[in-house]
Amino acid sequence: MLSIWNHGTDRLPRRRVLQAGGAGLLGLSLPKVLAAEEVTTEAIAKAKSVIFLFLFGGPSQHETFDLKPNAPDKIRGQFSPITSRTPGLHICEKLHRLASISDKFAVLRTLSHAYNDHSGGGHYLQTGQRWQIPVGGGFNATPKDWPSMGSVVDYIQQQKYGAPTDLPNYAVVPNSLGRIQTYSVQLVRPGEYAGWLGRGYDPVTTRIEKRDKKDNPYFRTCTDEELTFQLDGLLSPQEITLDRMHRRQSLLSQFDAERSRIDSARSLSEYDRFQQRALNLVTSQKTREAFDITREPAALRERYGRHLFGQSTLLARRLVEAGVRFVTVHWDCPDGYSWDSHSHANDVANNLLPGFDQSASALLEDLSQRGLLDETLVIACGEMGRTPNVNRSGGRDHWSTLFPVLMAGAGVRGGIAYGESDKDGAYPATTPIRPEDLAGTIYQAMGIDPHVRLPDIQGRPVPILEDANPVTDIFG
Repeated sequence: MLSIWNHGTDRLPRRRVLQAGGAGLLGLSLPKVLAAEEVTTEAIAKAKSVIFLFLFGGPSQHETFDLKPNAPDKIRGQFSPITSRTPGLHICEKLHRLASISDKFAVLRTLSHAYNDHSGGGHYLQTGQRWQIPVGGGFNATPKDWPSMGSVVDYIQQQKYGAPTDLPNYAVVPNSLGRIQTYSVQLVRPGEYAGWLGRGYDPVTTRIEKRDKKDNPYFRTCTDEELTFQLDGLLSPQEITLDRMHRRQSLLSQFDAERSRIDSARSLSEYDRFQQRALNLVTSQKTREAFDITREPAALRERYGRHLFGQSTLLARRLVEAGVRFVTVHWDCPDGYSWDSHSHANDVANNLLPGFDQSASALLEDLSQRGLLDETLVIACGEMGRTPNVNRSGGRDHWSTLFPVLMAGAGVRGGIAYGESDKDGAYPATTPIRPEDLAGTIYQAMGIDPHVRLPDIQGRPVPILEDANPVTDIFG
């Protein structure tokens, strides 16, 4: 049943209304059967898939794509700019691979918002909606959160074509955000989930373990024994036998007998989707092959980097090539800091920037060589930037007022720097780009009207974005 509403639709064909009325006799409501045509700009809607490289913690604009070489030392920092293929774009010397292929991507330099914290910013960047901080504060996702872009894509895909029979529409790798961070309790960071849209549209998430509490697999070579990319909540392929599958299906049948104890029809619907998705995933040869990065040539795996981010980015390419529509790759903070570099300048120089440079450049070149870049939208950014001034520890603190985003593929014009910051790299000097504008740009590139309405937990139609202004100028 479709329940996608376009708020711009004023009139409906008589036949559709009669069909809706007839459906109502069968227990379906009008909002459940009406569907709006997706309003898109044909020149923009080219993305079959999205790869979202989310650098959680907040990379500095001064140390990536918006260097200020003429600013005072306390602002300029330790790195020097290098030339790129993009006129007027100062790129950090630690991003030399990306500088050499800057004709393949655009840099938007004026992202800005008011959530100067990781949870609020992380939710905002992945949903395009402001986070309602839970009562008493906190860092974790809640069922009242707005759905992520990936979850919205999954919902719309399922309303059109039904539940996927093997590969998911939306995946998160290598872990759910916060799962391997160094805290006394495991965090469930907001932003990547379906929230009020329902758990049936949460991402399929992989699971990679740390060696110990102090381990940072983003900073070292990972072995194939570690890189299992096991689907979270499911058995590994080695543990699944035909007999065990039959017994698991029998167990699921027993759960079916308890349906009468479930009061909420929506909860039942989500339960059904989880059940079917789990069975589809663990029995699908296509799924197992897509998640198996050992099928890739050793030289290509080295090109991406044998660290966790590199291998996860390679997995994202495998997934979109197989048909997954939205893949988020998290560069998390297993050491508690990483991109949140308050006092870890050496990590920025030795691990973070070189690792990102290696993997992101490999992804763009790999997609291009395979003919996939024209239909795959690539986004790379954090949830905030860093302060213009270097602090006493040699690092930079939170600064959400200005930060850049890299965008490539699916019609994005390469070799452009969009927007200008002020002389200190503190505030936008041209029109700020808000997270809802970025989300609207991504939706439009995928052929989804950013003004589409979806049913909330009470079944009321609500817009997926509020007042979004997609950045159409970057598309050719």
